[in-house]
Amino acid sequence: MEKRRRGLATAMALLAAMSAANAQDKVEATIQADVVSQYLWRGQELGQVSLQPSLGLSYKGLSLTAWGSVGLSEPGDTKELDLTLAYSTGGFNIGVTDYWFNSPNERYFCYGAHSTSHVFEANVGYDFGPVGVQWYTNFAGNDGVGNGGSRAYSSYVEVSAPFRLAGCDWSAAVGAVPYATDFYSSADGFAVTNVSLKASKDISVTERFAIPLFAGLAVNPSTEKTYLYCGFTLRP
Repeated sequence: MEKRRRGLATAMALLAAMSAANAQDKVEATIQADVVSQYLWRGQELGQVSLQPSLGLSYKGLSLTAWGSVGLSEPGDTKELDLTLAYSTGGFNIGVTDYWFNSPNERYFCYGAHSTSHVFEANVGYDFGPVGVQWYTNFAGNDGVGNGGSRAYSSYVEVSAPFRLAGCDWSAAVGAVPYATDFYSSADGFAVTNVSLKASKDISVTERFAIPLFAGLAVNPSTEKTYLYCGFTLRP
């Protein structure tokens, strides 16, 4: 099966921010857009300079988010639209994501087993405070296959740790593919695919307006590739 590009990038970070106020008494909306120098996802390179808008609603721990990506420097980069329904209470979170790509089928409402461009993924995780753990598994759609040629139920697990240092907000993460699947590049079995460090800081433009700037270093030990990227976020 051809190895194709996938991505959700920072959608779960957005969901975590939206779900943090799970005792809220009214519906809240989130609108923002990221511009990134390179689109990286779980240690895989999915595109060059990209625009990644998102729109979300949340209410008492329940959130629904639409997230997309389109290439700016390379028009041929895969276009993507992801819908995520998630619930968070305390440190526990659970969610389901429908990923859609404009390849191999450009029709959004095509769900045929052998022709769809949708991939459906479930996730569960817990934030212990100093560290958080997330597990993701594809359960339907255009999933990859394992060494035996059958559906792989492709999975990814990540441990992350946020901290503050030198006036910046930091996040360190280590992620791995637990078993063979061609959904993730070079995953013929257990493979560490993402070791990353990211820093972010608000840059003041006026007294009332600031632009969050971020930069990160990501290493994929499985493919022996290293990436340095940056970007900024626009929000009301």
